[in-house]
Amino acid sequence: MRTRPHGDAGQAFPIYMMMVAGLLFLALAFFAVGKASALRNDSQGAADAAALAAAQKARANFGPGFLGSLPGNALDAFLIAPFTPPCAEAQRLAEANDAKRELCYPTPGYLRDKITVKVEGHESVDSPVIPGSQNKKATAKATALIEFRCPNPKVIDANSDGSPEAFIFTCLSGDVVTIATSEIGRPGLWESVSRTLFDVRLVDQ
Repeated sequence: MRTRPHGDAGQAFPIYMMMVAGLLFLALAFFAVGKASALRNDSQGAADAAALAAAQKARANFGPGFLGSLPGNALDAFLIAPFTPPCAEAQRLAEANDAKRELCYPTPGYLRDKITVKVEGHESVDSPVIPGSQNKKATAKATALIEFRCPNPKVIDANSDGSPEAFIFTCLSGDVVTIATSEIGRPGLWESVSRTLFDVRLVDQ
C-alpha cells in the first residue's frame, strides 16, 4: 500500500483557499454588475417618468395660449413660440422614483416640441470589489415629444362682426375637434380636447 507524502495536505490547502477566494471575488463582481444594471434600469424608468410628466404638464399649460390664439388667428405664431418646460414636475416625478433631476431643457420646433430630462439615482453601486463604486450612481436620460396632431383648422360660420364662430380641427388620427369661440373661456374645455390635439410620447434622443 502506497502512503501519501506527509506534506501533500499542507500544499493543497493554500490552493483550495485561493480557489475559494477567486470564486468569492467572481460572485461579488457578478453581484456588483447585476446591481449596477438594476440601478441603471431604475434610473431609466425615473427619467422616462420625469420626461413624460414634464411634457404632459407642458401640454396642460398650453391651454390659455392655444385657445387665446384662435380668435386672433395667431395659432401658427403660438405653435412656434418658445415655451418654459415645467421642470418642477420633472423633479417631482424623479424624486418619486428615487432619483434627482440633473438636467431639464426644451427643444422647440414647429408642431413638435421636445423636453429632455436627465436624472441620477440616489443609490450607489457600492461594491467592495470595484474601486470608487461607493460614489458611483446610475444616470439616465429621456426625451418626450409634444406633437400637435391637428393642423390647418377650418374656420366656420363667421359672426356678424366678422369674427369666427368656431374652429374645426381634423386630426391625423381621424378625430375631429370643434372649438366654438363662445366656449373658449369655459372651465374644463382644454382638458377635454388637449389629449386629442396634442400627442405626448417618449422618443429616441
